[in-house]
Amino acid sequence: MYKNRVMPGSPGLRFNVAQLMKEGTGAVRNYEVEADLAKDFDDEDLEVVASLTGQVRFLRTGPHILATGVLETKIQKNCGRCLTSFTGPVRLELEEEFFPTLDVITGTVITQPPEIEAANLIDEQHMLDLSEVVRQELLVESDELLYCRPDCKGLCPHCGQDLNVGSCNCQDEIVDPRWANLQALRDD
Repeated sequence: MYKNRVMPGSPGLRFNVAQLMKEGTGAVRNYEVEADLAKDFDDEDLEVVASLTGQVRFLRTGPHILATGVLETKIQKNCGRCLTSFTGPVRLELEEEFFPTLDVITGTVITQPPEIEAANLIDEQHMLDLSEVVRQELLVESDELLYCRPDCKGLCPHCGQDLNVGSCNCQDEIVDPRWANLQALRDD
């Protein structure tokens, strides 16, 4: 198992896959990952507050590389109900295919179809960069972490009181005055 850390000055997770690209189909490399994304991850809705750790596996699948792995970190974001900032765990399950732009043996440029995203290209130095894939997965998975706790009561829609802290004096239900006649019929 190889260890990989974010390369100094790098905007993300980069792996040199030149040796793997020289080997035949079915060749595998496994890496332990530990990366500090706090300074590299810039999103106004969430903040990465712990190192990204886990394992990734690169499998040579013909001319491509299939990257799979499980990575974990912790993020800080605002609760969707009470707007309180909270920290929660995030688990990322990666499965992405990466495509070379340069043949490692001959040095010939390999043109990939236009539908291949730039994030899924292995650069001319045979560096496979997981940073954009990790960023996208982190955004998707952080949306699953909506509330500070499952029983969060949220804010009162009328006065804004945090109902987890205490109750408010607002009416439970404010009825639109146009429906008052129907309310009177129901009360009879």
